Amino acid sequence: MTDTVLDRFLRYVAIDTQSDPASDTQPSTEKQKNLGRILAAELQAIGLTDAHLDEHGYVYATVPANTDKDVPVICFCAHMDTAPDFSGANVMPRIVQNYAGGDIVLGNSGRTIRVAEHPELKNQIGNDVITTDGTTLLGADDKAGLAEIVTAAEILLKDPSIKHGTIKLLFTTDEEIGRGVDKVDLEKLGARFAYTLDGETAGTLEDETFSADALTIDITGVAMHPGFSKDRMENAIKIASSIVARLPRDVSPEGTEGREGFVHPVGISGSMEGAAISLIVRDFTDAGLAEKHAMVEDIARAVLADFPGSSFTATRKEQYRNMKQVVDQHPEIVANAEEAIRRAGMTPIRKSIRGGTDGSRLSFMGLPCPNIFAGGHAFHSPLEWISRQDMDKAVTTIVELAKVWEERS
Repeated sequence: MTDTVLDRFLRYVAIDTQSDPASDTQPSTEKQKNLGRILAAELQAIGLTDAHLDEHGYVYATVPANTDKDVPVICFCAHMDTAPDFSGANVMPRIVQNYAGGDIVLGNSGRTIRVAEHPELKNQIGNDVITTDGTTLLGADDKAGLAEIVTAAEILLKDPSIKHGTIKLLFTTDEEIGRGVDKVDLEKLGARFAYTLDGETAGTLEDETFSADALTIDITGVAMHPGFSKDRMENAIKIASSIVARLPRDVSPEGTEGREGFVHPVGISGSMEGAAISLIVRDFTDAGLAEKHAMVEDIARAVLADFPGSSFTATRKEQYRNMKQVVDQHPEIVANAEEAIRRAGMTPIRKSIRGGTDGSRLSFMGLPCPNIFAGGHAFHSPLEWISRQDMDKAVTTIVELAKVWEERS
């Protein structure tokens, strides 16, 4: 019998694919290739003869066209890695069948998925909700997307009555650490437009992301023997701490929402003589990014005014940019996705992502790529959950989207 999307999902989450930001290899962890090999073999088994795992850990495959129309080649993309934020090893999925409402206790972990904190559970009554035992990530981010794409590909391949153009599949590594498309061969992929399956609530379509920079503040202090340092030592660690302490809460992740950007310190390192603050800066506009960089530098200058022998430098590194700048140039991409979501029985919900996806960078590499829901919730935490029915809706959306592109070409 043909595997269901749930069968595939449960199989994929059992494989540990956590990426590692401290590694400089591609992929950052060899274990990601373990899932890649399984995916390539499964795609071969359902009839995608060109499916393969490349040396960088990416999986490529093609669903051939079955129409004479000149349909743009579209790609569906998902990532294989799970986030470094929490363990993704030894995942023990649990299925709450016919969910009746209320909080979900996660085994003996002491953790509970509370409806008050996860209001989307109210829309899952009667559905089959998949969780962990509370000790690991589930991996719905983004193994749900993988399972949905593979399931839809099999439907498209085996049902000739569903007319569609050439469909490309791309499964990436290291998305969670910002390197998901570093080595993607766009010429080999050969797609004109793409969609990531990496969003949350069913019916959601995201065509906008943060623009993102990394910012490093390097501080040079004045080192001195602590026994003879009165009015002479200028401790770089204390200077760095003072700068971080002055960052306003209303420009922090914990103090913002919606379309508000933020500055987020992610590390302080160094010694008395020299220290560094690592920050990430996020906003939906380039002007907003510039304002936040200026704010941090103004704070640093104000702090350093009390340390006349010390100095700082600020280094800014671009990470990704808001995909909307590219996607808006091709309105048919979003229009077709909205129609597919409607045909799958949902009302499309346009949203902005307070983060980024592989689609952010793919868009600026020449492959416009908004993000479609995969159905998961509470990503990067042991409270992560998803429902079988929402995964089924994502499969239907992919199939309908392939049909819409063919019909409108």
